[in-house]
Amino acid sequence: MMNLVPGIRLAKPTDVSLILSFIQRKAEFDRKIGAFSGELGVSEAKLFKSLFGAVPLAYVLLGENQGRDVGFALYGFRYSSFAGRPSLWLDDLYVDQAARNQGIGTALMQCLAHIAWDYECTHLGWTADARNAWGLKFYHRLGAEITEQYGNRCVFRWIPVPLLSEL
Repeated sequence: MMNLVPGIRLAKPTDVSLILSFIQRKAEFDRKIGAFSGELGVSEAKLFKSLFGAVPLAYVLLGENQGRDVGFALYGFRYSSFAGRPSLWLDDLYVDQAARNQGIGTALMQCLAHIAWDYECTHLGWTADARNAWGLKFYHRLGAEITEQYGNRCVFRWIPVPLLSEL
């Protein structure tokens, strides 16, 4: 059973246009720091099929503040045959500029930690651009570590303390 934290909810099929808008805002943020220069190939139809089809390929959490959706996390799972357990892969984390530093990003990450625990994941992983100084500081405050770096692309690994203490 999934443990959600206050202010975080699971996306539902009626949220597809909201999810697309968050992806567009994340892409614009990444463009501004030089981390993305391509065109988005996503659409509401693709999101609906991928997120809410017979076999979901990814999942979305939405962060709310004062009744407004202000952030999202899009994630999925990877499986290690050697460990015999999955890991959780965070593809996107984004919080609107006006809602930053209000605990939404932390709440999204706490919820992901709970999900990782519920599914007995070995760790959480993601990438972040080295030019996103605020994001890198945030991830380091959580206790995440950069395990590899390719140019500006930093690969993070996070084993949240609750996961360690509950094993």
